Amino acid sequence: MHIIVAGLSHKTAPVEVREKITFPEQSLPEALHALIGYPSINEAVILSTCNRTEIYVVANNIDKGKDSIIKFISDYHEINRNKLQKYLYFHDCKDAILHLFRVASSLDSMVIGEAQILGQVKTAYNAAFESEATSTILNRLFRHAFLAGKRVRTETEIGESAVSISYAAVELAKKVFETLKGRTVMLIGAGEMIELTATHLVSNGVSKVIVTNRTYERAESLAQRYNGVAVKFE
Repeated sequence: MHIIVAGLSHKTAPVEVREKITFPEQSLPEALHALIGYPSINEAVILSTCNRTEIYVVANNIDKGKDSIIKFISDYHEINRNKLQKYLYFHDCKDAILHLFRVASSLDSMVIGEAQILGQVKTAYNAAFESEATSTILNRLFRHAFLAGKRVRTETEIGESAVSISYAAVELAKKVFETLKGRTVMLIGAGEMIELTATHLVSNGVSKVIVTNRTYERAESLAQRYNGVAVKFE
C-alpha cells in the first residue's frame, strides 16, 4: 500500500484554475465515493480551500494511483487531462507524509503560521471519515498530522506574528487608503476567505460591500449577510 498526495495550490495554479477545481464541503461525500470507486484507490481524503485542492489516497500501486486521481479530477470537473496535469504536483510515501505535516502546520501556506489551515484539514478528514472513505492508514496519518500541527503552534513562535490572508489584505488596504470608513468595496469570490475578508472590512467601517462570483447565487447569499449587493460576474 502506498500513500499518495496530488494537488494544486497558489504555488502552481492561477486563481481561475483553483476556482474551477474545488470541492465544496457539501459535495465531498459524493466526490469521495466516486474516488474510492476506482479499483486502485483504497482510502481517500479531499482537502479543498481557496488556495489549494489536495487529494490524499492509499493506493495499491503508485503509478495507477496517480493515474486514477488525474482521471477522477478530470472527469469530475470536466477539465482536459493534459491541461490539468500542467498544474498538478505529486508526492508519495514518505514525501506525502511530510507534505501533509507541512500543510497542517501552516508551513506550506501563503501566509506561514496562519491559523485556519489546521481546522480546514480537520474538516476534510472528518468528511472522509464520516463518508467511510478512510481506514487504518489515513486515520492514523491524519491524527498524527493534527498532533504535529498543534505542536508546531504551541511549541514554536510560528503563530506569534502570523495573520490570515484576509486580515493581511484589509491591513494593506488601510495603509493605502488610511481609513476604510465610508468606503465601498468589491469582493471577487464567495468562499471562506472572502467571507472572512468581508467581516474584517465591515468591522473597519466599510459602508458598502459589493460581491461578484461565477455562481451568482453564492455571491447573493454572501452579500445579504453583510447588507451588500451582488452583481453578476460576466
